[in-house]
Amino acid sequence: MNDVHHAVIIGSGFSGLGAGVKLKQAGFEDFVILERASRVGGTWRDNSYPGCACDVPSHLYSFSFAPKADWSRVYPPQAEILAYLEDCATTFGLRPHLRFEAEVVHARYDEPSAVWSVTTKDGRVFRARALIGGMGALSQPSVPELPGAFAGPQFHSAQWDHSVSLKGKRVAVVGSAASAVQIVPTIAPEVARVDLYQRTPSWVLPKPDRAISALERTLLAKVPLFRLLLRLIIWASMEARVLAFTKARVLMTLLARRIRSIIAEAITDPERRAQVTPSYTPGCKRLLISNDWYPALARDNVQLVTTPLRELAPNGLVTTDGTLREVDVIVWATGFKVQAPVPRGVFEGVGGLDLLDAWKRGPEAFLGITIAGFPNLFLLMGPNTGLGHTSMILMIEAQIAYVVQALQALRDQGLAAIDVKAEEQRDFADQMQVPLGDTVWGSGCRSWYLNENGRNTALWPYGTLAYRRRVARFSLSNYRLTEKSS
Repeated sequence: MNDVHHAVIIGSGFSGLGAGVKLKQAGFEDFVILERASRVGGTWRDNSYPGCACDVPSHLYSFSFAPKADWSRVYPPQAEILAYLEDCATTFGLRPHLRFEAEVVHARYDEPSAVWSVTTKDGRVFRARALIGGMGALSQPSVPELPGAFAGPQFHSAQWDHSVSLKGKRVAVVGSAASAVQIVPTIAPEVARVDLYQRTPSWVLPKPDRAISALERTLLAKVPLFRLLLRLIIWASMEARVLAFTKARVLMTLLARRIRSIIAEAITDPERRAQVTPSYTPGCKRLLISNDWYPALARDNVQLVTTPLRELAPNGLVTTDGTLREVDVIVWATGFKVQAPVPRGVFEGVGGLDLLDAWKRGPEAFLGITIAGFPNLFLLMGPNTGLGHTSMILMIEAQIAYVVQALQALRDQGLAAIDVKAEEQRDFADQMQVPLGDTVWGSGCRSWYLNENGRNTALWPYGTLAYRRRVARFSLSNYRLTEKSS
């Protein structure tokens, strides 16, 4: 394949589609979006488990350039978010750029030509000046490796098998964090039994959810100023929450007191109550929201298992004390490979450098976007850009604007490639560790935010405004430049 595109975008979730929209608007029409599945949607396509919904209010969980007026609820359910992304792909003319069933297995940078060659699982090769990674941090499911084998159906929460009926079944749900908090209350009324395998309990806040009235939807559709003001109010209220994670951690102590009272009201058994009450500071792990989690844990057909797993058996799961609990279905609600979001051998930079070898200290990138030794590669939702308090779409849009500026600089300055200086990347990553260590995320618990060395490679330690200011202006001075050969 001899054609060289302006860009190849990997993924068609919020990051990939948003990048496509802004590239088109900036005049970069020659790009493709590679999607491993058969439709767009990213995490909101993959996660279709019972009860799946967003924990960010609806009117902040959409692109600023494509506000949606007809959300049905204050917190959007998965199906509506997926439909929104499908609509965006059509409305902004991205369908001709999409290539489905195009799982990327290898992307190699060629120095002499300053071109990325991207190979998909089915053997297609796409070549481009720039490579934009919109895979997201939560795209590679993590399932524990246990000895033995289970004879029944089993699947990860992000790979839900809808052909398997759970009605009247004995179901093991392994994990007690974000997906489990939504799955267990939803399936508990219809199954015979839920065995919930919990390693560490989660702090779960009430969810102030409700249906949005027809009158509200009419106002949102017909009065753009009302829609804008509502978005600003939601943004400001959620942005203020960052103080509880960073500067005013005493607020988390008050929050813990409130949640303990909720647990006490929902769960009367003292032993069960103690088992589901965390010992770490709220926010150290991801804060969750649900109105029915604690009542579900009090149900007679929900059994909490806190003994670690040892192995699989044909008819169930065996814990380290030798107990076999027989089940019909296993659901792995065990999260994602955040610290290794891509397998070894996928991204190959200058001199054949593998991305995982470049990340010996853990994932890091300048501004969370560019990586030394990988020219013209731009990550969206990259290292140290995650949030614990508000909508990631705010960060995604800021990153996309930065990438577009970079591509414009390449074009306008007649450059073949830009490669972020290693010292710029290292300084940025190190700068993040100082404030992060003084936040609730660094208060001592074990979480997926931290790598094996205790470095927080996932989160941004400030508010979204601070990040937007940091990435507002692209500067070539941060990069090593390669001129186009004549």
